[in-house]
Amino acid sequence: MAKKPSLEILTSYLKTIENSVGSNLFRNLYFRIKGKTVDVLEDGDLSCANYVTAILHLFDLIKERHTTVVATIDDIVKSGWYEIKKPKRGALILWGFKKKDDGTQGRHRHVGFFIDSKNAISNDSAARSVARHHPTFGTFPNGEARRDILAYYWHDKLNQR
Repeated sequence: MAKKPSLEILTSYLKTIENSVGSNLFRNLYFRIKGKTVDVLEDGDLSCANYVTAILHLFDLIKERHTTVVATIDDIVKSGWYEIKKPKRGALILWGFKKKDDGTQGRHRHVGFFIDSKNAISNDSAARSVARHHPTFGTFPNGEARRDILAYYWHDKLNQR
């Protein structure tokens, strides 16, 4: 009897992330709150956690999908993800608050995927879809990163061949 084919998890996971660029799939998610139907992702403005956890859940790398960064980080740690110092292709990135041109900062942390030293993939709040961008979202004229990377996370299931 032939051996059952095994999933090439890292290759499939990375290709799924790459193929998600430009997608609107993660833009809306509705909940019933106080008797009203509410798009908790605000038409793609707050879709990063939904996007990331949908991919992680698809590959059984997290227990469930989430709509917040706080719940996402809590679940990934409980699901076996751990911090790494040097990022690997496909690592999860946790970013700090967005720094604005006027010196203020945004209200939300952000999550996405590390691709390489010049590329990351995450939800783009302005475009309201998944986008490829620099891992720090570029720099200000003074050289400061537009968004600080707080941590990289990895799961050992992604090491399997």
